[in-house]
Amino acid sequence: MEYTLMHKNLPVAQIEIDEETGSISKIIEIFREEHLPVGTVYTDSNPWSAYPSLRAASCLSSGHTMHHETKAQRMALNHWWTGRSIPASRSGIREALDELGVYDTTLLLTHCMGLSLSDHYWIRPANSDVKWEDVNFFTNDFSDDVGDVLFGAPKKQIGFDYSSPDNTSDGNLKKRWKIIGGKRCLLKDGIKPYRQQPFNELIATKIMERLGIAHVPYTVIWEDGKPYSVCEDFVTTDTELVSAWRMTQLRPKANHENTYLHFVNICKESGVPDVTAALDRMLVLDYLIANEDRHLNNFGLLRSVDTLEWIGFAPIFDSGTSLGHNTATAQLGSYDAVCKPFKKTHGEQLKLVSDYSWIDFAKLDGIEDEIRELLSDERAQELIDEERKNAIITGITNRIHQLHGIAMTHTPRPDFSSQENDVEEDVAEDYGMKFE
Repeated sequence: MEYTLMHKNLPVAQIEIDEETGSISKIIEIFREEHLPVGTVYTDSNPWSAYPSLRAASCLSSGHTMHHETKAQRMALNHWWTGRSIPASRSGIREALDELGVYDTTLLLTHCMGLSLSDHYWIRPANSDVKWEDVNFFTNDFSDDVGDVLFGAPKKQIGFDYSSPDNTSDGNLKKRWKIIGGKRCLLKDGIKPYRQQPFNELIATKIMERLGIAHVPYTVIWEDGKPYSVCEDFVTTDTELVSAWRMTQLRPKANHENTYLHFVNICKESGVPDVTAALDRMLVLDYLIANEDRHLNNFGLLRSVDTLEWIGFAPIFDSGTSLGHNTATAQLGSYDAVCKPFKKTHGEQLKLVSDYSWIDFAKLDGIEDEIRELLSDERAQELIDEERKNAIITGITNRIHQLHGIAMTHTPRPDFSSQENDVEEDVAEDYGMKFE
């Protein structure tokens, strides 16, 4: 079926979507290349820059045919499109798909016109005159039906409405969007047996509040005896989120660049302000909470939808997979978290921090008592007992002391300039495109 890829009310490209697979089968015409999603555009100087797995194939011949370039661009755009769908690794997704009567999450995208609460891209059926103002989820109500199924409810037999941003939500934990008090809010579950992720989001919020780190604030609510983290959508009708991974698709990594430098240099080349300082704060937070899941799709940048100008680093969000969330209590004392996106361990990743002078450690005084209080809710204690609570607090306290020692002996530097500052090897997750 033929659609127009839209960016708000701007037609960007005419595309064809295979109704059996939900994927983009053809790019018919591109109207506004500058408005294509970040990382899907090739340049004359390097037509393979957005498609790393195709570079090797391009070296097999001395030139690039239009057929190859068109195929590459379609594959890159399709990778972006299918990447909007719920990941197959989402907890409970197989049962939800069975309930919805579809075999793949990509097939849900056309049911909601590809609309999201993270950006302003969508698909309009060919020959339709529907406008962004009439369908977007930022200003229009949306259905709870898909979210109900994702959270385990049976599908309504009559009047089921697929119009929901839940069709375009990422991440492995159960989650759903709800309109609460007129605000678009994301609810996210935790993993048994401790269901600790919602509380970790709250702990991260308290730490960032004290240190003045730009962040998305989280709270915890209870439904049916289960805790859920809740945050308000930080993307607006004027802004959109572009993941760090999307930025790294703008050009290949140079020989002298590690993953950190690759991202930082691309941001500088693109005119994104204050990226190094923002990364410093993110890496410090992730050390303090022993974050295991700050992959390249778990942080990013904000840009203006209308002008395409970069606003800056997005506020930090999604910090729940931390603090030994699924580690046995007896092992928390010796727990050494692996980390992402740049290095294998937090100790190595801290070596990428350029400056610690912004940290006022006095503002962390009493954080132990605050954490103890928020974990002392009677319902929380049924999941996180006193022994586990003490282990979590002790871990945070120890990391604060260790960080203070590192900061006291650190010499600020403006930035890295080459890979000579690297430690061990890069550990950024492989988000390379898979072409079939």
